[in-house]
Amino acid sequence: MAANGSPGNGFDSLNSFTGGKLFDTVFARGMALVEETASYLDGPGREHSRTLPREAGLTYSAWSMELTTRLMQAASWLVMQKAVRDGEMRREDASARKYRIRRDDPPLDAEAQRDKGLPMRFLELVARSEALFEQICRLDQALYSAPIPGQARNAVSDQIAQLQKAAETGAFDPLMVWHRAK
Repeated sequence: MAANGSPGNGFDSLNSFTGGKLFDTVFARGMALVEETASYLDGPGREHSRTLPREAGLTYSAWSMELTTRLMQAASWLVMQKAVRDGEMRREDASARKYRIRRDDPPLDAEAQRDKGLPMRFLELVARSEALFEQICRLDQALYSAPIPGQARNAVSDQIAQLQKAAETGAFDPLMVWHRAK
């Protein structure tokens, strides 16, 4: 039986992930970034956007919408994982295609926009949000693309299993990796 009382069904990695420190860290960091970005866009960012040159202003407008969308997707995914952990949602439901997170559009390249008139604080938030979104996409792929028990193994499944194991040991947590390197 799984932790939620349902029969085991390949979600052991999900149990390990959502019940561990890595999830708590990613969740806290993600939600803090959502709040920080919203505060910036509603406050200083709004003021900065009014003084931008035309091209930078257009980029700022388009990117701020994309930034908000991606952060809301990331926050929704994190809240859903928390709901699964807390027994408010079934794991089987969370694995449905409509709840999966993936990148359909190319990432916003904050580095390419340096020196083009956009506020540095905005570019920093863009870069951080892209890193968070990429991490969550990788986690989603690793957690929900696990092979079904009894299914033939292949190279892709083996890679996913290695990613799951890495996630469980904190390989995606930059602070943990940094401390190990010391």
